[in-house]
Amino acid sequence: MSNKQPNIISLGAGVQSSCMSLMAAAGEIGPMPIAAIFADTQDEPKGVYEWLEWLTKQLPFPVHVVTKGILSKRALDMRTTKDGLVYSKTDIPFFTLAQDGGIGKIMHRACTADFKIKPIMQTCRKLAKIKRGQREVGVIQWIGISMDEMRRMKPSRDSWAETRWPLIEKRMSRNDCLNWMEFHGYPKPPRSSCVYCPFHRNEEWRRLQVEEPEDFAKAVQFERDVQAVKSKTGNFSSTPFLHKSCKPLDQVDFRSDVERGQQLLDWDDECSGMCGV
Repeated sequence: MSNKQPNIISLGAGVQSSCMSLMAAAGEIGPMPIAAIFADTQDEPKGVYEWLEWLTKQLPFPVHVVTKGILSKRALDMRTTKDGLVYSKTDIPFFTLAQDGGIGKIMHRACTADFKIKPIMQTCRKLAKIKRGQREVGVIQWIGISMDEMRRMKPSRDSWAETRWPLIEKRMSRNDCLNWMEFHGYPKPPRSSCVYCPFHRNEEWRRLQVEEPEDFAKAVQFERDVQAVKSKTGNFSSTPFLHKSCKPLDQVDFRSDVERGQQLLDWDDECSGMCGV
């Protein structure tokens, strides 16, 4: 891999990208990046912003925080087509409850592309001084995917950017990242994702509920607001929910089967998105 192109970290501010950034700062991964970029949906938990502020001070390269706006606000915006149909954009994947009681999913997911990937790539272009129409690789983009998430590896869609996965190169898992950070005396990073992300496991919902009740309350209110908006649109007949049970978030029991005194028989689905690394 050529060292001529600038290296830039896509920083999710979760375990993997934080560990990768700190390893770069320690000289264990090279060459030294010229910058890291954090795309802010403005809906992350308070703990993520506090962690990002701490992490920025540990790094010898700048961290650029970019945003396309407030994701939750766009999800609540009411729009009207030329022929008078009232609708709202569904960028966030929801679980849905139909009038006949059937449970489904909205699989469309534009939130990652529009509020994470695009702002990061636009900033990469600016920092690497990519010319309009340029096709040759002009920047190396680091993604913090670990060995246990190899299925998430995807090459760049832009010809001017080459994707690199340093943790894969070092064959590091998420636990390896945690162990590395503990060995070097760093605190444990929080999980990075929007407070209302439907991909949350029950453990994360409960953590928010117990440790960050203000953010959990935001998720509860957002669910209610989305339901109110969708009930007024002409392109949506089901009721959206943030939890797969299709129950109101503040009525879900997030305890594990073991904690409820039951035998553990299965596991929740794993998020396969681009957030949280």
